[in-house]
Amino acid sequence: MYAERASRLPGGVVWTNTPGGPGEGRVLPDGCMDLLWNEGRLLVAGPDTRAYVTEGPPTTWVGVRFHPGTAPGLLGVPAHELRDRRVELADLWPASEVRRLCGRVGAAADPVTALEDVVLERAAAAEPPDPLLLRVVTALDTGRPVAATADELGLGARQLHRRCRTAFGYGPKTLARILRLRRALALARDGVAFADTAARAGFADQAHLARDVKELAGLPLGELLARRGGQGPL
Repeated sequence: MYAERASRLPGGVVWTNTPGGPGEGRVLPDGCMDLLWNEGRLLVAGPDTRAYVTEGPPTTWVGVRFHPGTAPGLLGVPAHELRDRRVELADLWPASEVRRLCGRVGAAADPVTALEDVVLERAAAAEPPDPLLLRVVTALDTGRPVAATADELGLGARQLHRRCRTAFGYGPKTLARILRLRRALALARDGVAFADTAARAGFADQAHLARDVKELAGLPLGELLARRGGQGPL
């Protein structure tokens, strides 16, 4: 079962997922990165460009999902280095520090809160998120074209691409495409007809929506919705 709540970290989400049985899980791209806790290990989920499929025996996962663009400043690694990857936190931070944190989260009565506390402490010692990057997300999530977004922010196309790659793991066109997919899925889950979903989310037509869903999520839209719509991170 998947459950989430707003994090005390601004823009973040804290979640838990305990699959009901063995089988395939599907994580859809969302422009975010996550810090994960699973069976005594701390891992980082990098930004996905396609659905990430999980398999194997069911285990409980706990995660903190960062607002798009904010994780690299907290983790100390450019997002593009983790694109489409799951890596041990010890590959990014000193092993002794990670062992200490693993012991702390593992011994906690509530690993969810303990993991969130780790993130909050890290955030308190880090530079605040770049407000320009937050404006990029806001503009693209409302369907603003990439070129217009760059102009409004006073950035050249190459500069915007470089900054997006560091913050989000990919360029602004890919980020816009992923955010558009998320808008479409939210509408479709609410029962909006697929043709209306396509128009309201910013697709050229329903066929365009279908192609993007199949390419990014790996399943047709109807089947994806029937499976929970890929709502859980794992």
